[in-house]
Amino acid sequence: MEIIIARNTGLCYGVKRALQIARSTRRRKTGRVLTLGEIIHNPKVILDLQKIGIQAVESADAVAGETVIIRSHGVAPEVYRALKERGVEIVDATCPIVKEIQKLVAGLAKRGEEIIIVGHREHPEIKGLIGCSRRRAQIIENEDRARRLPVRDKRAVLAQSTQDLNLFGRVVAALLEKTKELSVFNTICRSTQTRQKATSELASRVDIMFIVGGKNSSNTSRLFQAAKRVLANTHFIESADQIKPRLLKGAKRIGISGGASTPAESIEEAAARIRACGEDLSERENINQWQS
Repeated sequence: MEIIIARNTGLCYGVKRALQIARSTRRRKTGRVLTLGEIIHNPKVILDLQKIGIQAVESADAVAGETVIIRSHGVAPEVYRALKERGVEIVDATCPIVKEIQKLVAGLAKRGEEIIIVGHREHPEIKGLIGCSRRRAQIIENEDRARRLPVRDKRAVLAQSTQDLNLFGRVVAALLEKTKELSVFNTICRSTQTRQKATSELASRVDIMFIVGGKNSSNTSRLFQAAKRVLANTHFIESADQIKPRLLKGAKRIGISGGASTPAESIEEAAARIRACGEDLSERENINQWQS
């Protein structure tokens, strides 16, 4: 049994940076340190942060006079204002790539452009971008929705930084049929694109694929979809203990990939679990052969 881990697997730069900022802030501060929303979409990492005294809150209304970390997904301008009004010390861990997308959206809105963002409307990054657009941006989740839009002379389209490149391309194609002059901004993070490509390529070479990460992680969900398009025998798991010997039966080559919010140790745990399950299967086969 051969285990292959996809290239570029592990925490992305933006997530690593946010975690470093969070931990260094905790070391410097004696009072409560909070994050506005979960700083990373990974249950194990969130639990580890809680153990060192970093708690997540969902709203600016839940804090006053404390230290609040803005997670890598970013927030809308009105959230910064609300926090300042409550006397909060803000530590901004927004991913620099997301910051650039926010600036782009704000500039397009200032020029009065019709803005289309391809992404999931409930994702925190998207909520921040909507705020930066002065509530002008429309969120499109698929090409069918794009085809239902009216014809326009001019539009601008961009993507959530963790969007599926394949889906973004399909939406752009649909918008070209509805727009005379379409400005396209590929704002998908390069790390996301590389990770999706490497995962798809690996899925084409193995018998079974495991995508490791939090179920509420957008980029991990996109990885799963990308692999599933190539290999039906693809599984989305949050932890190594979800890998069972029965899933591996008959598999000779097994692939593993993880989202931008999946720590390297989670990938290593999955690989170790696969090896243990493989040994268990081998022992069972030997017993069956002896009994026959």
